[in-house]
Amino acid sequence: MPAYAIAHLRDAAPHPEIAEYMERIPATFAPHGGRFLVHVTQHEVKEGSWPGHVVVIGFPGIAEARAWWDSPAYKEIAPLRSRHIEGDTILVEGVPEGYDPAATAKAVREAISTD
Repeated sequence: MPAYAIAHLRDAAPHPEIAEYMERIPATFAPHGGRFLVHVTQHEVKEGSWPGHVVVIGFPGIAEARAWWDSPAYKEIAPLRSRHIEGDTILVEGVPEGYDPAATAKAVREAISTD
C-alpha cells in the first residue's frame, strides 16, 4: 500500500537555509521511491483553520517512508527547515485499491451495539 509523509508547515520568513533545504530534499527521498504530490501550492480551508502550507510526499509503502525519515541524508538537512519553520509531520499508510469504508462503518456499528 502506498504511504505518505504529510507536513503542515506554518508560514515563515524567507531564509537562505529554507531555499537550500528545498533544493536538497528531492535527493533524500528519491532513493526511497518518494516524490512530491503537494508542495507550495494554494489550499482552500473548508472547515477549521489551517495556517501555513501542506506538503505531501508519496512513497511506495510505509517502510520506504520510514526509511526516508530516518535516513542520514534527510536528518542532515532537516535542521535547515526546522530552524526556521514550525510544523507537524506525520507518516501514514494509504488504503488499498478498492477500499470500501462500509467495512469500517460496520465495525463502528458493532462496537456501538456492544457498549
